Amino acid sequence: MFDRGEAGHGASWAAAGMLAAAVETEPGEEPLLPLALASQRMWPEFARELEAAAGMSVNYRDEGTLVVALNRDDAMQLRHSYEFQKSLGLDLHWLNAAEARQREPHLKPGIAAAVWSPRDHQVENRDLGRALAVAARKAGVELVEHCAVREAVLAGNRIAGVVTDRGREPADVVVLAAGAWSREIGGIPPAYLPPVRPIKGQMLALQMDPAAPLLRHVVWLPRAYLTPRNDGRLIIGATVEERGFDTSLTAGGMLALLEGAWRAVPTIEELPIAETWVGFRPGSRDDAPMLGPSGIEGLVVATGHHRNGILLTPVSAAVVSAFVLSGKLPENARPFSPERFAAASAPARARQAV
Repeated sequence: MFDRGEAGHGASWAAAGMLAAAVETEPGEEPLLPLALASQRMWPEFARELEAAAGMSVNYRDEGTLVVALNRDDAMQLRHSYEFQKSLGLDLHWLNAAEARQREPHLKPGIAAAVWSPRDHQVENRDLGRALAVAARKAGVELVEHCAVREAVLAGNRIAGVVTDRGREPADVVVLAAGAWSREIGGIPPAYLPPVRPIKGQMLALQMDPAAPLLRHVVWLPRAYLTPRNDGRLIIGATVEERGFDTSLTAGGMLALLEGAWRAVPTIEELPIAETWVGFRPGSRDDAPMLGPSGIEGLVVATGHHRNGILLTPVSAAVVSAFVLSGKLPENARPFSPERFAAASAPARARQAV
């Protein structure tokens, strides 16, 4: 396994670790919901098995998620989302302002309403990356960090290996899981490169008192989300920007996040800023993951997870390993084969050939 940097330090490092299959479901995303729910159900056992294998905690937390409406207009939008999500059979509970503040007393007085999702949990994504690296090495995987893959080596229409910073590495199967950077791998004909792009997100963390945190639940707001960590950090995210690989932190981005959080939890203004950072979500054309065959024999794709990468970790691992071993995609992953884009572009290629 090769990584251009330190393992787990790409989009996985920059994430907030939310496992929000329910509250993140929006109209048009119904096809993704069965896969997301399957992965969410896998998470508790996946976390236990990983912690046992790695000998370290991933700080899985199951307090649930609150979605907060600050005013009447927010409440109307929240009610619309709530009714749509309930129609899909999701386990959600409408709370009035008093009930929401009973769960989170530091929410400002005067909020309009909230929705509680008991099954939408969180994990410390950075600990997850560390644990996966440790567990992989203990299982005998050679994990080569700070060693970029420069190009794929093809023999006809099948994979024969890769060229890395340390030389040529033969392989019968290659899994392309380079996130937003997946199109930068050379040697793959453009028609077979996964259509993935970077979606920039600016984030920051404030430092709470771990013994007396301001929040216990993950809290979604109209213009931000807040994720409390066991070490006292409060993650605030995240902007959504089509800026390519622009790593700059901007005053506007930070202002929007802090103001969005402050409007719901005013006491954050006294917290020190612990960290700021930028990450790049891998987005596909339809914002759904790409899992499975690339169209080149032996080259398997696992990218395009956009904002659901941490949530979909266990099911993505199960799908890709099943495909590598059997050559067949599990039923719940078939709508997310990368070949859906190849099929869509086939008529255009045919017209160009005429």
